Amino acid sequence: MMFRVERDVLAEAVAWTARSLPARPSVPVLAGMRLEVTESGQLKLSGFDYEVSAEVTLELQTGEPGVVLVSGKLLAEITRALPAQPVDFVVEGAKAVVTCGSARFTLLTMPVEDYPSLPTMPPAAGRVGSDVFASAVGQVAVAAGKDDTLPMLTGVRMEIEGDTVTLAATDRYRLAVRELKWQPGQPDFSAIAMIPGKTLADAAKALGGTGAEVEIAMSAVGGTGEGMIGFSSSAGRRTTTRLLDPEFPKYRSLLPTEFSARADLPTGAFVEAVKRVALVAERNTPVRLAFRGGEVVLEAGTGDEAQAVEVLPVEFEGDDINIAFNHQFLLEGLGAIDSDVARLQMTTSTKPAILTGGKAVEDGGVPDYRYLIMPIRLSS
Repeated sequence: MMFRVERDVLAEAVAWTARSLPARPSVPVLAGMRLEVTESGQLKLSGFDYEVSAEVTLELQTGEPGVVLVSGKLLAEITRALPAQPVDFVVEGAKAVVTCGSARFTLLTMPVEDYPSLPTMPPAAGRVGSDVFASAVGQVAVAAGKDDTLPMLTGVRMEIEGDTVTLAATDRYRLAVRELKWQPGQPDFSAIAMIPGKTLADAAKALGGTGAEVEIAMSAVGGTGEGMIGFSSSAGRRTTTRLLDPEFPKYRSLLPTEFSARADLPTGAFVEAVKRVALVAERNTPVRLAFRGGEVVLEAGTGDEAQAVEVLPVEFEGDDINIAFNHQFLLEGLGAIDSDVARLQMTTSTKPAILTGGKAVEDGGVPDYRYLIMPIRLSS
């Protein structure tokens, strides 16, 4: 087996495939990256850890068919460091030789026959713009839980009804919901999936930025092939992941629809103010917000601790309110709203608040992105 390809093309493909390789593989062979040169002159790079698979297909300048398995992490480090010249990859017995300019590396191969076969992609369900998808997933995945003992909360729930996709995630302290339009293969397509949050975020980010579309492959509700979802792009990249148990909180009932106060703030200035005030906040102590007329007073720290106070102008309607939030959760929500104006809607100091972008919503509808955040009870 041998092939020649441009260094940048190879390095990017190897780096993308290496994302799916486990940091601590259960068996050594799972640390490998499979490289195959097909009879049609394509190079396929793939990685699989029994949960997540990734595969990239490249067109080659020249190549001889064959298959080899080498250390994925080492190959990624090598290709990233090579000079900007064509790369020659040749298998010689039990070794693979990588040559680029005057640089030459020899890698030990691994037993390719022990490597698991990549899962088959589920049926294609529809398409969505890669940039829109990456943005939407990033907005929601921020609220997914990190505690693996509660796997239900580490995922992003994807609900599809016709041409609407709803993404939702929660860690019990905040909830993020985003709706977006897509192009279903069938107008009445309906499906629900719980996707590991980190895996979905990585896949969406890696497939975004190309200006192309992402094809989502999954089965309809009650169809065959359930338990897996796949994403692919026209750039020759595809990834699959196993799904989590579909159990998820009935989140729609948690979203308040009536509020007693509304504040519109410039997002950038609000973020910077929260960051400054939070400098004196211990990890689990809140940032307190007091809304009065045309201003909000931000405070952190109490008693004998370091303290900080800052005042921002605000467009405010409703009853005066004192409310407190975990500053990290508040900052992550502000970073996700994708708007110059942040709108915070509140009811009382102990009930959930909703953070959205301040863009106008026509016909009494709801924003396509909502970030619910639970306040921290203030001690009297």
